[in-house]
Amino acid sequence: MDATHFSAKAENRREIARAVAPRNYLNQPVEVIEAVLTGNYEDGLGGRWNVPDRVNFDPYPWKSFGVWILTQLKRWGYLKGGVDYRQIVDEVFQTALTGRITKELGYEAPTAEYKQEPLFAGAFDPEKPEGYMASFSIRRSFQGTEPAGG
Repeated sequence: MDATHFSAKAENRREIARAVAPRNYLNQPVEVIEAVLTGNYEDGLGGRWNVPDRVNFDPYPWKSFGVWILTQLKRWGYLKGGVDYRQIVDEVFQTALTGRITKELGYEAPTAEYKQEPLFAGAFDPEKPEGYMASFSIRRSFQGTEPAGG
């Protein structure tokens, strides 16, 4: 929890890059990891970008993000048929426990479990996971029926 809060601060990203770059962690050049963590990078097409919020560190297990993860598993064929997204994330994502520990450590805990997730292609609405998947023309599998509430 402390490490995630430390990592969430932009001024700490270069230090984190130096810590995780060595062979025993990522085995990558510091400059590459700094580019990812700071959002200051070249895109390989001649463009240079400065997107300081490109990477986010959030210790809270947002159930909405769990729903998004499940849509990706279904989109690429790892889950077949109907998926009860909320049932799965309610069983796996321990928001109450995380909230309690967050408060015990002196941090502010979210009061919600679901939110609109900001993504590169717009916001993900956890209330409409099947519609989100249907919006992609590229996918391996999109079979099955939507469960009630999905």
